[in-house]
Amino acid sequence: MIKIKVPATTANVGPGFDSFGIALNLYNEIEIEETNKQTELLQEGNVSDIPKEKNLIYTSLTKVLDEHSYKYKGFRINISKCNIPISRGLGSSASCITAGVIAANKILGNTLSEEDVLKTCTKIEGHPDNIAPALLGGMVVSLMDNDNVIFSKVKVPNNVNFAIMIPEFKVSTEDARKVLPSSYSKEDCIFNISRASMLIAAMNNGEIEKLRICTEDKIHQPYRKHLIKNIDNIFNKCKELGSLCEFISGSGSTLAAIVKKDNKKFINNLNNYLATLDGNWKVHLLEADYSGAKIL
Repeated sequence: MIKIKVPATTANVGPGFDSFGIALNLYNEIEIEETNKQTELLQEGNVSDIPKEKNLIYTSLTKVLDEHSYKYKGFRINISKCNIPISRGLGSSASCITAGVIAANKILGNTLSEEDVLKTCTKIEGHPDNIAPALLGGMVVSLMDNDNVIFSKVKVPNNVNFAIMIPEFKVSTEDARKVLPSSYSKEDCIFNISRASMLIAAMNNGEIEKLRICTEDKIHQPYRKHLIKNIDNIFNKCKELGSLCEFISGSGSTLAAIVKKDNKKFINNLNNYLATLDGNWKVHLLEADYSGAKIL
């Protein structure tokens, strides 16, 4: 049996649309075992209601095996710990794809390099912003150059945490893409380029006092905010409670705030406020994960 642990990820991080991602210490754990029976898909020991044709762990696993002409009959796939919620902007699909490809590589005798695994995962996902940090850990800037994935690691200041606010409602990636405009003004592009560049520098240099201005965005958040009820009120409350910045995690519906580790009252006060709103919000105070996906 192969056991794999994959972290959640928050992508975009304000201006880094489809390019920036940070791995967080919230994990799915997946068990994959090859069998001589029909494939069995489980979630925390119970039969999954997702058919294998739509199960990203299974489809990613078998895609790689098929490409290498590996013969198999079936698998027992169990998400033994499912902590990354689906369709909330925390990289649940990336975690499943990464687990499937890593398991396939293990079955094949680790014939794929880390670069090959990253490239394969990205090809399945379509973009690397969640895949790269899920696989590599930490904060990662990534881009596509033809079929190649180019990435660079960014330091995360050691004196900050991530307040991750997860509602019960979902925002599908498809819906979040539909609300985006087909073109942007030169001014908006310059706005985002400057802030994305400054965000990398500020993170690398530990200049956390600059995070608020350099997580501003005009490419996706102004259009997606309408899909998330009470977002402005929540962001204003986070700022009032002392957060360094706030942003939509991925395409939502999860929201994120970066807070100083010594802001001890932030989470309790935020929880009390969110309890007054619709959405059944749950808050996790997380740190960056630096290990990425790994076989246990």
